[in-house]
Amino acid sequence: MVSKSKALPKGISAAEFDKAVRELRAIVGDEYVIVDDDKLAPYRKIMMPVPEAQHELSASVMPDGVEQIQRVMKVVNKYRIPVYPISTGKNLGYGSAAPVQRGQIVMDLRRMNRIIEVDPELCTALVEPGVTYQQLYDYLQEHKLPLWFSCPAPSAIAGPVGNMVDRGVGYTPYGEHFLFSCGMEVVLADGKVLRTGMGAMENSNTWQVFKWGYGPTLDGIFTQSNFGVVTKMGMWLMPAPPDYRPFCIQYPNEADITKIVEALRPLRIAMVIPNAVVIAHTLWEAPCTPVKRADYHTGPGAISDEAVKKIQKDHNIGAWNVYAGLYGTKETNDANWKIIEAVAAATGGKIITQEQSKGSKALEYRFDLMKGKPNLGEFGLYNWRGGGGSIWFAPVSQAKGAETLKQMQMAKTILAKYGFDYVGEFIVGWRDMHHVIDLLYDRSNPEQMQKAYACYDELLHTFAKEGYGMYRANTAFAEKVAATYGPVKRDVEKRLKKALDPNNIIAPGRCGISL
Repeated sequence: MVSKSKALPKGISAAEFDKAVRELRAIVGDEYVIVDDDKLAPYRKIMMPVPEAQHELSASVMPDGVEQIQRVMKVVNKYRIPVYPISTGKNLGYGSAAPVQRGQIVMDLRRMNRIIEVDPELCTALVEPGVTYQQLYDYLQEHKLPLWFSCPAPSAIAGPVGNMVDRGVGYTPYGEHFLFSCGMEVVLADGKVLRTGMGAMENSNTWQVFKWGYGPTLDGIFTQSNFGVVTKMGMWLMPAPPDYRPFCIQYPNEADITKIVEALRPLRIAMVIPNAVVIAHTLWEAPCTPVKRADYHTGPGAISDEAVKKIQKDHNIGAWNVYAGLYGTKETNDANWKIIEAVAAATGGKIITQEQSKGSKALEYRFDLMKGKPNLGEFGLYNWRGGGGSIWFAPVSQAKGAETLKQMQMAKTILAKYGFDYVGEFIVGWRDMHHVIDLLYDRSNPEQMQKAYACYDELLHTFAKEGYGMYRANTAFAEKVAATYGPVKRDVEKRLKKALDPNNIIAPGRCGISL
């Protein structure tokens, strides 16, 4: 018996699993197929309020390239064993590296970590899924290339392919990551290799510069799905601007969110502010400052509004803290800066410039992110409550003040009902806002685990009744989130799955898609 797995794939005997493991080892090498329980521990770590056993993997396999993935696909199709592809597996608030369903084999793509090409003239890059943002940043620095990219937070250990495939966002003018991707290579369930857009042409040199190709655009169906394994991705890089001027505007009251959004939306749509503006609540800023929750609140229940006000006063944090930047020449930024100053004055905001931010950890990591410098500053959130529990609730809102106030009040009420704090921020797209709430709780406390699950469930269904859909979701709630989008969309997804992956072997259940 080579298998020591305690979570065999559904419907697979130990003998069949052992045969499959031997065949996988013949492809990738013995050391790159893991079945020992102790060695699988890093994949098992989750922050969601469900038992680890629910997402227990049977093994991990680490191919080093497309050819090995093609051969792995033949084996898992033969045995009907599902695989769960991950790039770096650091999608912490949305499920980490653990598979969506018990018994799946994690296909870990970390060995595919090649930066294949960076074109400094066209400002493009072609990377594999194991490349991290820190690796790409170091490459650009080492080669003295004046190019920036957009990354999420925390980002140093995450990677651009995984984040784009999950339709993540960042904080530079290129912050909508799928929008600024260009061309994918995908290994399908039958082992065929698809290159999207211009990549389908032999000898094409326009794969990373023209997104569309000819006919239907296919890239989107390989994001937030399980129709193939993305093995390469093109991305557009941003020329470093001659003048970068980040700033923060602080506002004293929670109700100020209405006038903040009304004032900033026209500037964002007109591209006076070109990057994805972040509007962060006090309790998103406090853990990253850092502030200790225990210094302001002990015992059960959510932290009081009075305590939050005291944190604001003691640590010079706004009720809302608006982060944005100007990117251009000194002349254009000087002109636009006058607009920013006028807006802040008219809305009662206090501007903090880069010079004034020195010494503030919370401001410095934000200003670094807005120029694409990866860091781990936002990990401070996990010290707020302690206990390793975190689940991100992420509904989309219109970029209208009344809508954001409504969502904030709805979320805060439901969270308080279960004894949790409102730790939230809004990320402003052009016309939408991603409302991201980190539901922080103690995973070692069974009562908090139950309450966190129930709280997320109530948030999801209450927001859905109001027509607010999630833009991303963790793996534990994938099925419930998918259900909120209605039966027709799900039926189309199922038909696509049946056509492209009839044996249901690529991450069944991811984003609620399965046969």
